[in-house]
Amino acid sequence: MRRLLETGLVTGAGGLLFTLLHIPLSWMLGPMAAAMLWGELAKRTLRWPIGLRNAGLAVLGYMMGITFTKETGHQIVVQLPTMLTVTVLTVAFSLATAWLTARKAEITMASSVIGSIPGGLSQMVVLSEEVRGAEGTQVAFMQTIRLMAVIFIVPFVAVHGLAASADGAVPASAAANAYTAWLAHPAFSAGVVAAIAASCWVAVKLRFPTPYMLGPLVAAALLVVLGEPAPHVPPLLIIAAQWAIGAYMGVTTRLGSLANWKKLLPYSALSGIGVVLFSLAIAYVLSLLHPITFLTAFLSTAPGGMTEMGVTAAITHADITMIVAYQMFRILFILFLVPPVLKWGLNRFGRMEPGTDKA
Repeated sequence: MRRLLETGLVTGAGGLLFTLLHIPLSWMLGPMAAAMLWGELAKRTLRWPIGLRNAGLAVLGYMMGITFTKETGHQIVVQLPTMLTVTVLTVAFSLATAWLTARKAEITMASSVIGSIPGGLSQMVVLSEEVRGAEGTQVAFMQTIRLMAVIFIVPFVAVHGLAASADGAVPASAAANAYTAWLAHPAFSAGVVAAIAASCWVAVKLRFPTPYMLGPLVAAALLVVLGEPAPHVPPLLIIAAQWAIGAYMGVTTRLGSLANWKKLLPYSALSGIGVVLFSLAIAYVLSLLHPITFLTAFLSTAPGGMTEMGVTAAITHADITMIVAYQMFRILFILFLVPPVLKWGLNRFGRMEPGTDKA
């Protein structure tokens, strides 16, 4: 309990500091940064239950799901070919950066490729255990640095760049209205909580990727489409959900666990920055081809995670459901199609790399 209390105090201070500094996603990025720094600098082992992280994912998944409309569903169907094209281009760009990182940082191509693909940290670490020549620690480090670069840069660009300069941007006074708008909707009752919990259970049984988010998201979207009342989430609960997720990410990240991290760090960071710039370029073209704003297109194509991009969309009043659709499509594509192809290719051609042939 003392470790849990210490973690709560440290991560709470981080969230408060980031809020005072007006940093986007302050209650997710602040706790994450605070836990990481405290663990590394103070050499303290922090604790945070995974159940709290899962509860936070469920709350945010529900919040994103209630924004779904039939019109959005139609747009998603229309844009499926574009979603596929954007995803394939993003994977191709990641492979190019992986080739450069492998050469400069002197690691195997297997580790570099799996560490660069934006498919989720935990999923890629598991994949590294099944591919010859891949080092799990290197993969985890690269995925962590890439993810951190994206989720720190993208919200800043979205909030202080694209949203601030967008035509017809929502005025500042709308933030106060958004804060109290949930009062006009049905109460966030025990019945809603039970429905969210049930949707999580079903998603886990069906082996959904990120089930604690996708389950409530799909359930909430179905409620809206069927015309059922879907209460909004109280703002304080949204903050608590972000805090729970950010604290867990910070506690489970160990930057000092890799021997050659100093050599690998700059290339991993540059890879993350590169994919953000690449997403900006794709987003501009996307906004010309479809009736969506540049901001929505950017948050749709940025590989920073459905949770982080969805929360950023809520802050900037972008089209949450369109963004979640693009993010979900990319995640499903990468999780179900990319791993078998990577395993086949790396296991088949990995023997061509010096030192990886175990025969």
